[in-house]
Amino acid sequence: MPLILGLETSCDETAAATVEDGRVVCSNVVSTQHDLHERFGGVVPEIASRAHLERLLPVVEAAVEDAGLTLDQLDAIAVGNRPGLVGSLIVGASAAKALAWSLGKPLIGVDHVLAHLYAPRLVEGDDRSAATPQAAVAYPALGLVVSGGHTSLYRIDSPTGVELLGKTIDDAVGEAYDKAAVMLKAGYPGGPKLDALAQHGDPASHKLPRPLLGPGSLDFSFSGLKTALLYAVRGTPVGRGSDARFERDADDLNDQQRADLAAAFQHAVIDTLSTKIKRAHKRLSEAGAVPRSLIVGGGVSANSLLRARLIELSASLGLELHIPAMSLCVDNAAMIAGLAHERFVAGAFDDLSLPVVATTAV
Repeated sequence: MPLILGLETSCDETAAATVEDGRVVCSNVVSTQHDLHERFGGVVPEIASRAHLERLLPVVEAAVEDAGLTLDQLDAIAVGNRPGLVGSLIVGASAAKALAWSLGKPLIGVDHVLAHLYAPRLVEGDDRSAATPQAAVAYPALGLVVSGGHTSLYRIDSPTGVELLGKTIDDAVGEAYDKAAVMLKAGYPGGPKLDALAQHGDPASHKLPRPLLGPGSLDFSFSGLKTALLYAVRGTPVGRGSDARFERDADDLNDQQRADLAAAFQHAVIDTLSTKIKRAHKRLSEAGAVPRSLIVGGGVSANSLLRARLIELSASLGLELHIPAMSLCVDNAAMIAGLAHERFVAGAFDDLSLPVVATTAV
């Protein structure tokens, strides 16, 4: 049973994990950088890269120690080498290459976005029976990745057989959440803060758009929804460009008004995602590839309303729902090591020229 060490540094999480047999998470260490980026309301690439340099070695040491292993017991070194912030990716890839070379172990590059779709297969701890067996995922499947940098729909025929159906043409859903949280002064990181605020609001209090694009479109766009929320919070601007002035901001709203706007925004987002899933299901079914499962991954899959809606939606469409444990929704290295298992058993290794790429290959 292969034992793989995974490294993840695509954005602002410095992570290392060990995974056995592609399913059982033996250790999973994540060092967040929220404290470094909070004052900016978003990730600053240069700060993220420098933080990875400082934190990666201690994180790797902790992951190996937590698993009760030594480095020579590893069978391979995996790293998320795409997509992401280039400076951040370079830190992880350089460390993975150094480890693989010095230990004489195979090096495996992994697509970070596709690794999110592998996360639901993983189980943390010693209970192997809790892990979803490879054969238990029914194909073809419909995949949805919802994160800070990506909102994409996929047809999935195997863990590595993936076809892109639709993607965001501007803002990813996680980025939209972060910006909405800034508008409402909900705090950072925006996704969980806005989700918590929305629990106390009335989603019917404001009518916000559901950005569906053209009939049948499987692409996503949340920039217009963000603008609609901005106007709902601050009023219609007077003037143009740098001379534009708003009549108010979130400080002029009471707690209930802010919660109502958060709830209205969240429901608009989840309604949009639900509609796109149904469209993708219909398209694949009409093409003779009726989906049997719905696989979801990414940081936004931790959202309470989305998880509840996905349970309802998958049941109505007759789909088996596979969604990660809460600890595996955010960027982590366990999903990197898990997906790397598929390439390991196929003997698909990389050499030390493995590049880092800012965009996804699929």
